[in-house]
Amino acid sequence: MIETGTPQYKKITRSLAIGSFIIFCNLYLFQPLLPHMSEHFQVSETQINWLFAASTLGLSISLVPWAIASESFGRKPVILFGLFSIPLVGLMMFFTTSLLELVITRAFMGVAIAAFAGVAVAYMVEELSPKAFSIAIGGYIAANSLGGIVGRILGGLFTDLFDWRIAVLIFVVFSFIGALFIYFQLPKQRKFSPQRGLFFHHNRAVIKHLNNRTIWFAMLIGGANFALFVNLYSVMGFRLVAEPHSIPVGLASLIFLCYLAGTISSKLSGRWASSFSPLSGMFIGTCISLIGMLTSAIDQLPFMLIGLLMISFGAFFTHTLAYSWVSQKATTAKATATALYLVHYYIGGSLGGFVLLYCWQKFEWQGVIAGGLVFFTGIFIGLYQLSKNQKNQSVKVTQPVKA
Repeated sequence: MIETGTPQYKKITRSLAIGSFIIFCNLYLFQPLLPHMSEHFQVSETQINWLFAASTLGLSISLVPWAIASESFGRKPVILFGLFSIPLVGLMMFFTTSLLELVITRAFMGVAIAAFAGVAVAYMVEELSPKAFSIAIGGYIAANSLGGIVGRILGGLFTDLFDWRIAVLIFVVFSFIGALFIYFQLPKQRKFSPQRGLFFHHNRAVIKHLNNRTIWFAMLIGGANFALFVNLYSVMGFRLVAEPHSIPVGLASLIFLCYLAGTISSKLSGRWASSFSPLSGMFIGTCISLIGMLTSAIDQLPFMLIGLLMISFGAFFTHTLAYSWVSQKATTAKATATALYLVHYYIGGSLGGFVLLYCWQKFEWQGVIAGGLVFFTGIFIGLYQLSKNQKNQSVKVTQPVKA
C-alpha cells in the first residue's frame, strides 16, 4: 500500500484533487446564475432550479453504473472517459438555444461528472494505506469545495462581464487542459484488477450495501446534509438579488467564498477521524451547520455571511466523515459503496432544492428555516441509529462464546 510522502502518493493525490476541482467547477457553474437565468427565460425559481437539479440528478443515477463499469474495465479508464467527456458536453451547452436544451445538456454533464465522482475515492482507498487515505480524503474533498467556489464565482463574474455562454466556453478549455494533465500523471492501479462478466455480482453488492445499516444510515445523513447545505446557498442567492438588498448576480456569487470554511473543515476532519469517533464528529458538524442556519435568519449581511461560513464548515466536516465512513466500512465492492453514498448525496441535493425554494417562494426565509429544521431532524435521527447500531455490534463482538 502507498504511504504518505512517496512520489506515487503525491501523483495520485494531486491528480485526483485536480480532477475533483474540475468536476465541481462544472457541476456548480450555473448555481449562482439561477436568479439571472430565471429572469432571462422568464420562469419561476422552482422551474429554473432544473438547471441545477438536472445535473445533480444525472450525476446521481449514473454513479452506480459507472462504478460497476469500473469494476469491469478499471478505475483509470472510467475516470479519464468522464474527464474528457466534460468539455465535449460543455460545447453542446454552448450551442443550445432553449431552456429545455440547456437542461438536457446539464443532465448529460451530470452523467459525465459521475464517471469521475463514482470511482475516484475507490481508487484511493484501494491504492493508499488506511492512514494515507484518511489524510488524502480530506484533501480530495477540500478540492471539491475549492472547485465549487471557483466554478460559482467565475460563473457569476463571467456572466456579469460577458455572457453565460462565454463562461461555459472558458470552462470547456480549462477542463480539457486538466484532463490532459491527469491522463499523463495518474498512475495505473496496482492493487486492483478489473474482472468482467460480474454484472449480477455487482447488482447483489448494491443490495448488500443498502441492507447494511452500518453504512446505509451514513448515506442518508449525507443526502440530508447536502440537501440543506447546497440549497441554502441557492436560496441565499435569490434573497440577496431581491429587495431590499438588490445585489448584482456577479457580486452575490461572492458568497461562495464562504465555502473556504468547508475547505478548512474537510482537512480537519481527516485528523479528527484519526484520533476521535467519526460519529461524534458528524454530530458536531451538524450542530455547527444548524447554528449557522439560525444565525443567517438575521436580515443583515454580516450575519448572513457568518451563518454561511458556519453552514459550510459544519456541512463539509460532516460530509467528509460520512463519506470516508462508507468507503471504509464497506468490506467489498468499495466503488459501488461510495457511488451509492453519492447517489443519496446528490438526490438529496436535487430534491432539497425544490423543497427549500418552494419554502422561499411561499414564506421567504422563515419558511426556509422551517424546512431546514426538518432535514436537520432527519440527520440527528440517522446519527442516533448509527450510534445504536455500532453499540449493538460492539456487544456482539465482546460477548463470550458459549461452550
